[in-house]
Amino acid sequence: MKMMSSTSLKSISLTLLIAILAILASKHPRSHPNMNPLTSIKYLFDVGLATFSSPIISSIIDRHHQKKRPDHKRKKGSICDDFPRDFPPPDTNTTSILCVDGNGCCNFTTVQAAVDAVFNSSQKRTIIWINSGIYYEKVMVPKTKPNITFQGQGYTSTAIVWNDTANSSHGTFYCGSVQVFSDNFIAKNISFMNVAPIPSPGDIGAQAVAIRIGGDQAAFWGCGFFGAQDTLHDDRGRHYFKECFIQGSIDFIFGNARSLYEGCWLVSMANPVAPGTKSINGAVTAHGRASKEENTGFAFVNCTIGGTGRVWLGRAWRPFSRVVFALTTMSDIIAPEGWNDFNDPARDQTAFYGEYNCTGAGANMSMRVPYALRLNDTQAASFLNVSFIDGDQWLQPYV
Repeated sequence: MKMMSSTSLKSISLTLLIAILAILASKHPRSHPNMNPLTSIKYLFDVGLATFSSPIISSIIDRHHQKKRPDHKRKKGSICDDFPRDFPPPDTNTTSILCVDGNGCCNFTTVQAAVDAVFNSSQKRTIIWINSGIYYEKVMVPKTKPNITFQGQGYTSTAIVWNDTANSSHGTFYCGSVQVFSDNFIAKNISFMNVAPIPSPGDIGAQAVAIRIGGDQAAFWGCGFFGAQDTLHDDRGRHYFKECFIQGSIDFIFGNARSLYEGCWLVSMANPVAPGTKSINGAVTAHGRASKEENTGFAFVNCTIGGTGRVWLGRAWRPFSRVVFALTTMSDIIAPEGWNDFNDPARDQTAFYGEYNCTGAGANMSMRVPYALRLNDTQAASFLNVSFIDGDQWLQPYV
């Protein structure tokens, strides 16, 4: 999604994001062969930490650095001594477990290699257990591999990271660090990041997706999504997000899925806006419903919106865009008008933008655009639980 912006990271530090990019890019085959990533990451980590406060990013870097720190007193291979000898356990009739560890303590050192090892059209659930660390790779889960789970060790300690943009990958739809096209995908306790350079005002093709979700019946539990412009491409299908951390600046949740977000933290990292100015420099959502026949939309329930900048709750990327915020706490970063028609007044008549019993300084609806809806109990009811995504038919409880 394109919008003029100039972003700086406060909640999640720009310096530390660039540090991740710089260090991890040093591991790329095209990078300078003499660069020492461990020395550099420690230096940039220390510099970034002195400049900004970023507990999420810094904890990932710190764990990664500690894990990779050479210890000449150890015997070769002793880094794996703490790994259970019987892990992963053998397959059952319903489950297979594959293990990923960047140090070579598992069957696989990359997430993509583990995905590639999953049998096509398997009816078993394959749990890809991913150890703490940063996995700098572009990952694709094809449509032929349903029933996969990415099991991280915490969204502040396990991350899949890449740095493509719309320019580098021939379009926004292809730039995701992780792309999921299979059905019944689950992710738990892991982060997805795009650490491409933060776009300057007016940049063309700078969209940088952390994950694209194009399969049906996907669930995300305790996950992190980090980027700036177009962080989370909630593309197609029915999806569930529970207690996730989603950070970005412009249209950072976009797509045409039918998704329920429960208890999530939505954090804008757009530039702070000077007092007394009315400029807008971000948007939380950009939903892409193109016709009233499409049963799609985003519902946010019991969420929290905060961060920096002055942002809209949503922009009408397509004429019948549908987004509801219910029982959500909104900080004063939300622009008083709340919503935007994507500079097409005709969309005022077709977009469905609703708010229900929200709180906080940004929830004041007295200056909302005329087409914003203050939902009553009856109107809001169908958006408030998993029935919105037919979750009673497919969503499994967290185990």
